[in-house]
Amino acid sequence: MDRRRDELMTVPQILAELGGVSRRTFYRWRELGQAPEAIKLPNGEIRVWRSDFDAWLHGLAEAA
Repeated sequence: MDRRRDELMTVPQILAELGGVSRRTFYRWRELGQAPEAIKLPNGEIRVWRSDFDAWLHGLAEAA
């Protein structure tokens, strides 16, 4: 996907799309390497490209 047309998602956006997964669970997934690839901004906040999130979600569906 063309990054110019992509969107950086915040953690609250990701949690909402996952249907109420807790912040703690999301960060645990990150520790275990089971979360979508993320970018850590200089201020410490996490962002995930929409295309990476969608690919990660699609991969979960294939594994199920």
